[in-house]
Amino acid sequence: MDSRIVLPSHLPIKAPEQKQKKDGGNRKPLQEIGNMVNFHNVPIIKSLGALSLVPDGGEAEKKMKEEEQVREPEARAQKKVTYNPNPETVIIIISSDEEEEADDKRQMKKKRVLSGKKTSRKKKYSLTSVLTARSKAACGLATRPREQVMNIDAADADNELAVVEYVEEIYKFYRTTEDEYRVFDYMPLQSHINEKMRMILIDWLVEVHNKFELLPETLYLTIDLVDRYLSTKIVSRKELQLVGISSMLLACKYEEIWAPEVNDFMSISDNAYTHKQILAMEKEILLKLEWNLTVATPYVFLVRFIKATVPSDKEMEHMAFYLAENGLMQYQLVVSYCPSLIAAASVYGALHYLGRTPVWTDTLKHYTDYSEEQLKECAKMLIQFQMTAKENKMKGVLRKFSSIDRGAVALLPPAMHLNEQ
Repeated sequence: MDSRIVLPSHLPIKAPEQKQKKDGGNRKPLQEIGNMVNFHNVPIIKSLGALSLVPDGGEAEKKMKEEEQVREPEARAQKKVTYNPNPETVIIIISSDEEEEADDKRQMKKKRVLSGKKTSRKKKYSLTSVLTARSKAACGLATRPREQVMNIDAADADNELAVVEYVEEIYKFYRTTEDEYRVFDYMPLQSHINEKMRMILIDWLVEVHNKFELLPETLYLTIDLVDRYLSTKIVSRKELQLVGISSMLLACKYEEIWAPEVNDFMSISDNAYTHKQILAMEKEILLKLEWNLTVATPYVFLVRFIKATVPSDKEMEHMAFYLAENGLMQYQLVVSYCPSLIAAASVYGALHYLGRTPVWTDTLKHYTDYSEEQLKECAKMLIQFQMTAKENKMKGVLRKFSSIDRGAVALLPPAMHLNEQ
């Protein structure tokens, strides 16, 4: 495309004369007035001829005006001519198509930056990011929709007893204090009792709890008080049942509105202990535990985690409680895992056992703060205990969850094994 230059009207175009013999003929006056033009590396336009800045009277000016009128329509499409006046030199720049396009882009970018808009620069990807994206696409992770964490407390916004305003802080406190009262491996210190005797005691307490129709939290607090007391003092085989009775009496006073009387515990234990013995053991337990009865049991976390299985149902709830209570009979499980993990593993195992999908959602991860990998080992133990419960002689938990009011979940066959994922 031809580029043309339009010179100002006061500079007429004249055909070149013969070369000046003297070097300073024309140039000295131009240098003095600061009007020298530099045409290095600038192509001479064929239709325009050579350029001269020497005035040639009115004839040359008239000729230039005629040529301008002829070329006026074409002048609109001409490339821009940039004059860069300088005190010493005047440089005429004829820009090419590429230079003008680049200049336009720079101007547009400058405007976007000043206006606060984002630039349309293409994002560069590294080799690692490309390989990662391809791996996710091959595994189907790139197309998998991202789950949203549901607010499980939204429905209880108007329920004052749900304390929605600070329920999260309550459970954060439970998580930070659960290790403070966690039971350690105390059985090597006991010389008169063993793990099996403890299992028999817990199984009997489950039946007593069921017979008195007590609240669920009473049972979990009773088991916690028994284990914590046994970790502080050596107990004889004869006193073991007394420890269980007094622990349940304490838990009833703490949790129940209408707690059973001492005579009720005397009667249910076939008068094996007197009224005075039960109260004396109750006092000793309180002194050994320094009156610390407000502890985070697995029940505290079970209620919260079951609520996070949106949508939750009674069958899954009964199965989770069944796995948890059956697991609390096992000494090794109690001393190996903290209460929150036992509760989360019970929910995880119940979802697997009943074949619910998805098993572990982002909502459950958020509220339990446990991943599937952290729960698998404990959940396998819980399901294994459940599978062998029918062969066990201690059937208190089995009978409790075989009843219709608890959905008879103890009789259900597994819909999906934990290894099937």
